[in-house]
Amino acid sequence: MKTVKGPGIFLSQFIGQQPPYNSLAGLAGWAAALGYKALQIPCHDKAIFDLQRAATSQTYCDEITGLLAEHGLAISELSTHLEGQLVAVNPAYDAAFDHFAPAEVRGNATKRTEWATATVKQAAAASARLGLSAHATFSGSLAWPWFYPWPPHNAALFEEAFAELARRWRPILDEYDRHGVDLCYEIHPGEDLHDGVTFERFLTAVGDHPRCNILYDPSHLHLQHIDYLQFIDCYHTRIKAFHVKDAEFVKNGRSGVYGGYQPWIDRAGRFRSPGDGQIDFNGIFSKLAQYDYAGWAVLEWECCLKEGDSGAREGAEFIRRHIIPVAERAFDDFAAQQDDRASVRAQLGLE
Repeated sequence: MKTVKGPGIFLSQFIGQQPPYNSLAGLAGWAAALGYKALQIPCHDKAIFDLQRAATSQTYCDEITGLLAEHGLAISELSTHLEGQLVAVNPAYDAAFDHFAPAEVRGNATKRTEWATATVKQAAAASARLGLSAHATFSGSLAWPWFYPWPPHNAALFEEAFAELARRWRPILDEYDRHGVDLCYEIHPGEDLHDGVTFERFLTAVGDHPRCNILYDPSHLHLQHIDYLQFIDCYHTRIKAFHVKDAEFVKNGRSGVYGGYQPWIDRAGRFRSPGDGQIDFNGIFSKLAQYDYAGWAVLEWECCLKEGDSGAREGAEFIRRHIIPVAERAFDDFAAQQDDRASVRAQLGLE
């Protein structure tokens, strides 16, 4: 069995305008001082990480890994969540998502999709140069406006949506396969891949592609009332990345799963810092150890109450405390009996 690696931290929520949050060197020193061993690095901020350079320059990648090594850090994964979102955008969300793209392609859905596709492909090359085995992203969404069945679901609409989603992602998945990197979709409401059923549908549409995998985040499953432990039983062979993020759902008489258009702090379901919510992380880390998850446990801090630096500081120790150093031998090996054929046949009364 394998021991989960960690703790790691996703940098997106901590990048800012002031030191140490405005440079990779500053963030590395900050994270290392908190006890982190790896950074999950987003690709949308060139001041932190230049994806285009990383995709083409081994020297630049060596400089990045060297910089982090000075702080005792590695890279867990690169992230193209924002770019992956733009691979597939329903027109209803054009204005909302357009600012994720560079100015030169905004307002042009075709060029924006082409840019996003090329950028996510660049992340495959960059990941390979950095020696990474997994990459984190979003699937984007074409069908999400119809997630709730009113008007009644149109089967042809969903068939066409997933066929198109697969058509857009298949060449990207092939590029990741060429570079030997697993592409891990975060299963997330707002994306067409938002639960196990939709992931299975997409996986079938891309021909069970070996690089089509999952970033497991239990918070998004819990808030949908999905059994997030059984999810690991179902999909453990495809789980290649892991966000440690807590959540809570408190039933009330005024709103539910959909949130009532309220701010996070007022919703029935909301994200919390690890340990402050309802997620059974003992169960999760046990399942991941059982199924030989070989990747990183990465804090994604999103909390409607707690200040970010406090969440980051507590998160490192929380992950460290939950990682299970897996056993190298069975606890009852001391009582093991002979296993030669003559001995076992004698025990069975066959000799």
